[in-house]
Amino acid sequence: MPALPHGGVGHRIAATRQARRMTQADLARAAYVSLTMIKAIERGARNPSDDTLESIADALGVDPSRLAAGSGRSDSRVHHAMPAISAAIAAYDLPADPPERPLPYLADDVAALVGWRLGAQYTRIAARAPRLLGETLAALHHAADCDRPQAARLVATTARAVDAVAYKSGHHDLSARLVELMRWAAVQSEDPVTAATAAYVRTETFFAARAHAQGLRALELAIDAAPSPVGPAAAARGALHMRAAVIAARAEDAGAATLHLTEARRLGDTVAEGAYDGTAFGPDSVRAHEVSVAVSLGRDHLQRALDVADEWTPPDHLPAERQSGFWIELSRAQLWAGRTDDAFESLKVARHIAPQHTREHPWARDTAGTLRRLKRSDAETLTSFAEWIGAV
Repeated sequence: MPALPHGGVGHRIAATRQARRMTQADLARAAYVSLTMIKAIERGARNPSDDTLESIADALGVDPSRLAAGSGRSDSRVHHAMPAISAAIAAYDLPADPPERPLPYLADDVAALVGWRLGAQYTRIAARAPRLLGETLAALHHAADCDRPQAARLVATTARAVDAVAYKSGHHDLSARLVELMRWAAVQSEDPVTAATAAYVRTETFFAARAHAQGLRALELAIDAAPSPVGPAAAARGALHMRAAVIAARAEDAGAATLHLTEARRLGDTVAEGAYDGTAFGPDSVRAHEVSVAVSLGRDHLQRALDVADEWTPPDHLPAERQSGFWIELSRAQLWAGRTDDAFESLKVARHIAPQHTREHPWARDTAGTLRRLKRSDAETLTSFAEWIGAV
């Protein structure tokens, strides 16, 4: 497992800075903060304000939550952004004022949003989401016919990034509205890959409702409608199979889960690992999903999850969100197998990789709470972790 840094926010800032091969002076200049303040924060003599922490995080290229992993401040900022996001999409189908910026500038900002989503940098997305949702919607409503498909793809991609924040922070009603916005824009994009991506993301609404059989049916219809699996389209179809395998497992349909995972593996072997239309897919993503499928099928299949983890762990090039998901799901399998120490170590790795994703994940919270009950006499680190994640 990766080595984990210890200490408070100052230690995490110093460790991240050193990993970036930056001096304290470099960080001070990039964050527009005095060198004296950087030194004081790193040695623990001062706590940064929210604005200062965000400036430092921007300079280091990480989400503030990764630096402030011991507090709930960044998580609170995500939750506080939800009303503004809701307002931004309330009248999504009604023409707004013309956009202030042209499509190329909006495309750059949307691309940054995708990177933050893959990196589980939810605070950054939440801070910028309301304005970017409004701008991309205005661009779509005012686009010339030749630009409408691109504008529609920008709306769909923005909605998807913001939905990740809403869904993972438990705002499932808002998430469902963002998914519908994505599907509405996907139709106007005239792009079958964008439509396939919207179908992939729509599965969240079925997960939230525990309507697993219906979700499997919806994904199988989307697979039938997906473009032929050639080039990037192979990744789109493979991702749908990958998602179908997980929801089939949740529906306790082991046969369908195996069939879809087998097809995802076949398609994954035809493309390089990467982000295709914002979805990570390739051999490593499929391998991570083998653990997810095994854990979703339940305790009788946990050995498969443990076997995968014995011979493979997620490489650093996989998105942070996908890496942390692997460790969270592995932790659940390890708990079922009675390997409580390993389960706790896996949760700590997940937290190190993507703190907000881990803190909001219901399985991580459930596992931490169970570990705390089973190991009451253990060191205070477990109690501290359980309190951080909200399990006690």
